[in-house]
Amino acid sequence: MNNVYKINKGINKSVEFKGLKAQYIWYLGAGVLGLLIVFAFLYIVGLNTFLCLAIVLTGGTILFIYVYRLSNKYGEYGMMKNAARRSIPKVIKSNSRNIFIRIKK
Repeated sequence: MNNVYKINKGINKSVEFKGLKAQYIWYLGAGVLGLLIVFAFLYIVGLNTFLCLAIVLTGGTILFIYVYRLSNKYGEYGMMKNAARRSIPKVIKSNSRNIFIRIKK
């Protein structure tokens, strides 16, 4: 009855589970938790159970496809590097040379 899932982890490597790498496992977990909350809300509001299931299953399918696509596209650290690259300014404007003259080697 007990299922054992193999988690591939080598020395100095991040966790990989069923093709998901590193932080994408957490993203998928948060998305599934969000879908559970959406289902509970829709059920409490009084929507038909099958309609709730259809909405949640559609959202879950989209979530899995999106997270696996991100994992395959960016890899372990690529998405964080991409976000960090966007925060670096493309141009630094200076009206004076004094900043560069004062730099000592």
